[in-house]
Amino acid sequence: MTNSINELEKDATAIFVIGTNTTDNHPVIGYKIRKNVRFNGAKLIVADPRRIELSNIADVDLRFRPGTDVALVNAMMNVIITEGLEDKDFIANRTENYEELVKVVEKYPPQLVAQICGVDAEDIRKAARIYATAERGSICYAMGLTQHSTGTDNVKTMCNLALLTGNLGKPGTGVNPLRGQNNVQGACDMGALPVVYPAYQAVTNAEVREKFEKFWGVPLSPNNGLTIPDVVDKAHHGEIKGLMVFGENPMVSDPDLHHVGEAMDNLELLIVQDIFLTETAMKAHVVFPGVTFAEKNGTFSNTERRVQRVRQAITPKGDAHQDWQILCDLSNRLGYPMNYSSPEDIFAEIRKVTPSYAGISYQRIEKTGIHWPCPNEEHPGTPVLHGEKFNRGLGLFHAIEFKEAYELPDAEYPLILSTGRSLFHYHTGTMTRRSSALNEFMPSNEVQVNPETAARLDIVDNEMVKLITRRGYIEVKTHVTEMVPDGVVFTFFHFSEAAANVLTQAKCLDPVAKIPEYKVSAARIEKI
Repeated sequence: MTNSINELEKDATAIFVIGTNTTDNHPVIGYKIRKNVRFNGAKLIVADPRRIELSNIADVDLRFRPGTDVALVNAMMNVIITEGLEDKDFIANRTENYEELVKVVEKYPPQLVAQICGVDAEDIRKAARIYATAERGSICYAMGLTQHSTGTDNVKTMCNLALLTGNLGKPGTGVNPLRGQNNVQGACDMGALPVVYPAYQAVTNAEVREKFEKFWGVPLSPNNGLTIPDVVDKAHHGEIKGLMVFGENPMVSDPDLHHVGEAMDNLELLIVQDIFLTETAMKAHVVFPGVTFAEKNGTFSNTERRVQRVRQAITPKGDAHQDWQILCDLSNRLGYPMNYSSPEDIFAEIRKVTPSYAGISYQRIEKTGIHWPCPNEEHPGTPVLHGEKFNRGLGLFHAIEFKEAYELPDAEYPLILSTGRSLFHYHTGTMTRRSSALNEFMPSNEVQVNPETAARLDIVDNEMVKLITRRGYIEVKTHVTEMVPDGVVFTFFHFSEAAANVLTQAKCLDPVAKIPEYKVSAARIEKI
């Protein structure tokens, strides 16, 4: 997030929520948004293919066709520019490439985009005016925006909208991705990406690489690493022989699970380090039992870039070991010594090689976390990014054309299938499906179907059906609901016995981020 969570409760005067069912997937943040709307009069724009809970209090509810995010936001920018609502001073002083943006968005008038997205043109105009005229406008998004073959384009388009209206660099504004898990931000910060070292320092930068070679005492590759879909493909073809999976369950979470399963079975060595025997761990040659958050010390960095202490509350159970000790033991036995004495010892190294963490110490975050970047111990941290300038100097507009999703409905597969999360379960269900209380609320998967779609297919609520795509099928019960529009169906990915990712495709990835297109698949439903 460029800004902080509490700003959504008190500072933002307009909030644009797109591709996030916030009250279900980020309930605390969803509550803060609701509170701001109800008690402070903040305006709310919701853009989502489904009618989510926040739609009930929204000033504008844009239920657009899955995969048409760029067209929708380009149309909003068309309105803003046409009506002279752009922030001219901000554009002139802090941005570049504006003229190229104007050339593109003029092709997306609301009356045309309304037909592409399946929304009312006047609603597009209303949303544009609310956001552009707000004193402080904030954008929030999640994986409904990113998990597309055009995910990077979608994010750049949201950045364009913020730049166009000057909604960056001050409280209550910003472009704010809501991370899907508690330490996704921290994992990325520490270099758990194939193209960067900690603090997003490029692997291909010779000067950066030399710094880490000196610090770690080993030669390092000048080449970018592989993304997860690349790893799965190469394992499938026998080019990767061994794989270590740490806190991940690709046998439920990755697209086209038949393909993933074949890839895992083709490995000579599969190591899994996790807290439960997951579906992936069941395929492993070696399992390292790690520990839960309550059994460890260390730090988490949350979605607002706040680095916070985690303190051990209970002793590890059974044969479980501290995650960092497992990794150190493995490294020592493979010939590279890692002789840390504690998580704080590791954090001391982090501070030396990670400029954005340099000023953060355990002592400084004893009671309250600090937002990075924090370059020195006198620095208070940075709740709001881009206050005076952008890292690259000027903010860059990207002129983005709309592209359709890779796989669209046809005569054989006439429905659009989208996938996502439930309020009651978390990711692949590794933890939450072991909770009897949560299973009482949602014991099994379902597919949400509009009443008109259900009537055409002669299916009724709670009926078991086959949900089918070109990759395979699952048997799942129906939930007939107005939440989804006619022609769109939605299912959840927490349930291994009816796994949504049997259905999703891994062939067409975002060309930059290599994200699979989880949110748009051509599908059909058959009666059983």
